[in-house]
Amino acid sequence: MTKKLSLYSLVMLIIASIDSIRNLPAAALFGSSLIFFFLLSAIVFLMPTSLVAAELTAMYPDKGGVYHWVHSAFGDKWAMVAIWMQWINTMVWYPTILSFIAGTAAYLISPELASNKMYLISVIIVVFWSVTFLNLFGIHFSVRVNNVCALIGTMTPLTLLVVLGAIWFFSGNPLQIQLTKESLLPSFSSSTSWISLVAIMASFLGMELAGVHVNDIKNPQKNFPKALLFSASFLLISMVLGSLAIAFVVPEGQINLVSGVMQVFSNFFQVFGLEFLIPVLTVLIVVGSIGGIINWLISPAKGLLHAAEFGFLPSFFIKKNRWGVPSRILIGQAVCVTLFCSIFLLVPSVNGFYWFLTALSTELYMIMYVLIFLSALCLHYKHVNRPQIFKIPGGSCGMWITCLLGIFACVSTIAVSFFPPGNINVGSSFKYVMMVVVANIITISPVFLFYLYQKRRKGARS
Repeated sequence: MTKKLSLYSLVMLIIASIDSIRNLPAAALFGSSLIFFFLLSAIVFLMPTSLVAAELTAMYPDKGGVYHWVHSAFGDKWAMVAIWMQWINTMVWYPTILSFIAGTAAYLISPELASNKMYLISVIIVVFWSVTFLNLFGIHFSVRVNNVCALIGTMTPLTLLVVLGAIWFFSGNPLQIQLTKESLLPSFSSSTSWISLVAIMASFLGMELAGVHVNDIKNPQKNFPKALLFSASFLLISMVLGSLAIAFVVPEGQINLVSGVMQVFSNFFQVFGLEFLIPVLTVLIVVGSIGGIINWLISPAKGLLHAAEFGFLPSFFIKKNRWGVPSRILIGQAVCVTLFCSIFLLVPSVNGFYWFLTALSTELYMIMYVLIFLSALCLHYKHVNRPQIFKIPGGSCGMWITCLLGIFACVSTIAVSFFPPGNINVGSSFKYVMMVVVANIITISPVFLFYLYQKRRKGARS
């Protein structure tokens, strides 16, 4: 009998997948107003996503994940759209987390390397292929690695960052932002303020990922909602406090999105006489970030496997290895990420590259979330009498409010992501918008090829 994932392992899997120190510098760019945007995002996106994922998992305890949820509501074609959005989003997202790892690791050699494109590309390729290899040994091996990485590499540095930030604040050290009543509320007429919503929303992507492992979870109807509640609470608190710690210490114009965390730790350690800890912390953050990639690697790949089983992809990709891992899809992912890194050469700055991929990745993922919320509404009426342990409070009214809030958050985020931030060098506004538009067309259009492939395959069989 296969050993099931415990509640603790599930919580750690979710936290390690989402709660990345990597996201904090981007949020810190927006000063004290980040508190407002984090709370707004939690209300209109984090909690709706968590509630809907919990109900859908309880509704389908035998088959979890985005593909099965959307398939049950709207059929295989829309399910293919949803899982493709999740998968292609990760292809865009991987270079951002990997460039963060490379930028952090640069502090072991020379911090200036964090702005060297060739160095970043080289580290990205080596790390990604290494993590791909680890995932080939199956989910239980991956979870063990993930638990260790999350504990020592994510929670430890994050806790230290928050503690040092609090000491800095209460010791009367100079702050780069002001926490006044006026500064806490953003200027709603400023497009830059709303652009910050993209960075904040990107911090909460992935709450539904664990649903694909529903068959590997012990008592999923009970443990999955609990895991989401614990994870969402920890995520919100840790990200707000961590982002503030960076904003307190590093001036807005000097925040580097790739190595911003090490910037602030270096400042802290110099002030407190703890410079000897810099190499140790660097290794911890790199380990934690690598652990965070694990679930992002395997979960979308398993979802794409479902699509292959429904005939949208050649049967070549259906094959699993002896640990039940879709090995050929994983290898294909690694090849795509390697090719995708060439985008580094098209953007004028590393910060600009990082922001462009963050915005594109968030747009693609938001399309998938819209489909999830619509599926939840559809299935709420389609399976009225289906027994389940967890339901969104408030009956039909609660479901509508939850899903409409989520859809509003998704559509708003997609809209503002087309506007370039004024405090990051992304080239001209026109060039940036054209890059986003073209990138969306390139990443979404393969769905139509999959439809054509499935249609021809069915025609050949008949």
